Amino acid sequence: MFFDSHAHLDDERFDMDRDELISGLPGRGISYVLNAGADMESSQKSADLAVKYPFIYASVGIHPHDAANASKDYLDRLSALARQPKVMAIGEIGLDYHYDFSPRDVQRKCFREQLELAGQLGLPVIIHDREAHGDTMDILRENRHKFGQGVLHCFSGSWEMAKACIDLGMYISLGGSVTFKNAVKAVETAEKIPIERLLIETDSPYLAPHPFRGRRNDPGLVCHVAGRIGELRGMDPEAVAEATLNNARRLFNI
Repeated sequence: MFFDSHAHLDDERFDMDRDELISGLPGRGISYVLNAGADMESSQKSADLAVKYPFIYASVGIHPHDAANASKDYLDRLSALARQPKVMAIGEIGLDYHYDFSPRDVQRKCFREQLELAGQLGLPVIIHDREAHGDTMDILRENRHKFGQGVLHCFSGSWEMAKACIDLGMYISLGGSVTFKNAVKAVETAEKIPIERLLIETDSPYLAPHPFRGRRNDPGLVCHVAGRIGELRGMDPEAVAEATLNNARRLFNI
């Protein structure tokens, strides 16, 4: 049984068949899904999904893409959302220097503020980092005393960066990219990371694993991520599933 530690089942690409797909996930081996918020609207939708389905949990947060659009009272609004049933984390938050949809200084400010909010609420953080490894690590180190546990989702850094994150007490989550034929960094991380610090995810509807690359992803495909990691580590996929499920339950206090 699998824990998909990061999905976006509220995304419009699931509008046509959301209930049918979600209802079928337990039959495909999915025990838990953490549905991640990215702005106020998606955070509320994530919280609503968690109430509707017993195996779905939620996080709430402002993605770096939306940092420039955050209202002046966004921290108060997030704090209220975080108190809704089955909201287990603040995220996804962080930095994205690939698209730069929000100015970088605004991204950094929003990231720091949400790390502090997570610490105040006693919730773990889910971190997005795309082409911003240096600033992400600097902010995590500078603010480490302000928050508790956390995970770098859909990890794209080097093994050296992964080690530095683990030294800070963080978890690392790997998704469909570890199955791609051109994967290098994700493969090295999968091979070397201590199993007790590893999570798996789909980031649905994005980043579908091989052989489904280019199609809509969904949590039922997380088995392919576990299977590839098992191959790389010489482990049965069932052992990867069990370890990562236990790790995610520990991180999100489920």
